Amino acid sequence: MRYDLTDLRLFLNVGETLNLTRAAERSFLSLPAASTRIKQMEDAFQTPLLVRQVKGVSLTPAGATLLAHAREVFRELECMHADLQPYASGVKGRLRVLANTTSTNSFLPDALSSFLAANPEVDVELEEKLSKDIVSALNSGAADLGIVAGNVAIDGLEALPLFSDELVVIASVNHPMRQFKRTRFADLLDNYRFVGISQVSAIQSFLDNIANAMGKRISLRIQVGSFDAVCRMVEANAGIAVIPLTSAERYNNRQALRLIQLEDEWAHREIQVCRRPGGDLPRFAETFIEHLVRAAQPARTAKIGAAAA
Repeated sequence: MRYDLTDLRLFLNVGETLNLTRAAERSFLSLPAASTRIKQMEDAFQTPLLVRQVKGVSLTPAGATLLAHAREVFRELECMHADLQPYASGVKGRLRVLANTTSTNSFLPDALSSFLAANPEVDVELEEKLSKDIVSALNSGAADLGIVAGNVAIDGLEALPLFSDELVVIASVNHPMRQFKRTRFADLLDNYRFVGISQVSAIQSFLDNIANAMGKRISLRIQVGSFDAVCRMVEANAGIAVIPLTSAERYNNRQALRLIQLEDEWAHREIQVCRRPGGDLPRFAETFIEHLVRAAQPARTAKIGAAAA
């Protein structure tokens, strides 16, 4: 059988994008060259690997099996590179991390910047996803580490706690809700308009799913691109919002906001870093986990009473 690491990397990109054009771009190949390589792999294995569709592709059972093995091959290569790194210069490591919105908008940016500065030989590929999708990706081998929140089932994964957080309601000091100390999400949906974060945000999708399960919808007045922008819109009395407490605490004009506790059970979340059990990770991945635990320590004391004081 004739195939090489370029073929396997291409197929890995196909499996992650389910789009041959994007996979070719990721692999720095032309579309005809990528198509030829896939065809040669199918000839070598004597079985179809992809089902070509009008929009994108899907994997055949044989393709799904090859994708799983390709992921293991590149994971082993990462381990090899990490083990050889002390003996050579210029060897780079790559870490694939999926994270929920709370972590990407709280401690994670600072944690990543300090880790990358201390480990110039390591690249980190970060993507924001819903916690349940992160668990699925870890179980399938599509990521090395995941940072999840809430009561998502993490059966089959190893998890290390980082900190506790909660989703809170924020309102302007001039908003009718300013006198509330606590409320339920359903009551907000019936009575108020919201400032939301971008629809591609994992936390906005999470809140939309909660509202849909209640047979309701979030009345969005405006959507913006970051939690800092959400806080500014709320301060200007454009509406109320639901955001992580850690993000509310980071806003530079907290006195302009009122924080109201959500009584819903799902609003209280444990933030954890997860990995597949028994899977060997490169030493730099273990170092990254240790770095995350240290970086998350200041967030462990977050309490709504302290933030509102």
